[in-house]
Amino acid sequence: MIPDLGNYAVEVMSAYVLSILLLVAIVAVSLRRGRKVRGQLVKIEARKESANV
Repeated sequence: MIPDLGNYAVEVMSAYVLSILLLVAIVAVSLRRGRKVRGQLVKIEARKESANV
């Protein structure tokens, strides 16, 4: 079920692959940053709770 892309098959397929790779990279960076920020928030909340005791 591959569409007939004619003379531009290489260009179109490489654009698809590049787009997918960029999307995967953006999601990976976002997830990594989210974990880092969540960890920092936990540390800040722990310091705040220990200061209030």
